[in-house]
Amino acid sequence: MELHHVAVAVPDLAAATERYRALGYRLVAEETLPDQGVRAAMLQSGASRIELLEPLGPETTVGRFLEKRGPGLHHLAFACADVSAELARLRRAGARLVDERPRPGFGGHLVAFVHPSWAGGVLVELVQEES
Repeated sequence: MELHHVAVAVPDLAAATERYRALGYRLVAEETLPDQGVRAAMLQSGASRIELLEPLGPETTVGRFLEKRGPGLHHLAFACADVSAELARLRRAGARLVDERPRPGFGGHLVAFVHPSWAGGVLVELVQEES
C-alpha cells in the first residue's frame, strides 16, 4: 500500500488551509461529513496530499481529539484496491479494527480505520478510491 494522505486535526479549517496554501499546497476538495462529525479539506502538492479535519462540535471524535491532544497529526491513510480484503487480512494478522467493514468517506471513497494500538499509537485509515 502507498501513503494516500496525512490527516491533521485543526480547530479552524479556513486558517489551516491558508497556512498550507502558503507552503505551496492547493485546495482540491472540501466537504462536510456529518456522520464523521467533521469538515474536511484535501490539499495537494505534486503527489503529496494533506487532509485537514475540523470538528463539527466538541462531542465528535475529532473534537475530543483536539480537546485531549490539541491540533496535530490525526491519522495516516493508505491507498488500497479493496478495503474489505485489507480489513480481513489485517484482522487475520491480529490488528484491532475500529471499523469491521468499509464505510463512505471523504470524496465518496470507501474507508475503514485500524485502531492506533496496532500501529504504535498512530490511527491508520484504509482508502479505496474507486467504490
